[in-house]
Amino acid sequence: MFTGLVQAVGQLQRWSGGVELLVTAESGLDPTALALGDSVAVDGVCLTVTQRSAHGFKADVSEETLARTTLAAKADRRGWVNLEPALRLADRLGGHLVSGHVDGQGTVVAVEQQPASWRLVLRWNNPAYGRYVCEKASVAVDGISLTVADCSADGAEFWIAVIPHTWSSTTLQQLRVGDAVNLEADLLAKYTERLLAWRAQPGEASGSGRSEGTITPGWLAEHGWS
Repeated sequence: MFTGLVQAVGQLQRWSGGVELLVTAESGLDPTALALGDSVAVDGVCLTVTQRSAHGFKADVSEETLARTTLAAKADRRGWVNLEPALRLADRLGGHLVSGHVDGQGTVVAVEQQPASWRLVLRWNNPAYGRYVCEKASVAVDGISLTVADCSADGAEFWIAVIPHTWSSTTLQQLRVGDAVNLEADLLAKYTERLLAWRAQPGEASGSGRSEGTITPGWLAEHGWS
């Protein structure tokens, strides 16, 4: 799990087994502090460290990940990516719960500099994911925990007010209209939708305290939500 608070940026390139991250010496991430098997969010994609050196680390990447995210295109051009090591249980949760499992890509619609922030307008490539977006909701954009300022009626298009610190310390400053970004919707919204859509399976015990298609007070109490 991650918080969406980026600790460093690195340069991505391909290697035979997947991708390689090159981290500069002045970066906030020390590659030598990583252990083999550690998880690192790379532009919001949870990857596993398979090799490491003083200059960076390598990670295997599946075909599914390459197809769903921007990593393939960025690796081909040695693009810059946001990096965040996995969350420790004792760490402050300064952003929101980010799994590192990208839902899909979005497109930059507009980038506007304002007196105290930048207005970043994005649109889901698959509008169906707009159902997870609402005003003041959390969303991970290239691994960065951000707050939705407002959105269209269907949530497919939304905009974010980016403060100067976030703008200057992440790859957001490199975005241009038409660029692709990795998007992960709020984890809690997806789990809530799944629970509410659940239907009782044949043979379920009648004493579950839950009627088909609903969540009742009895069911909640039975599962620790009293």
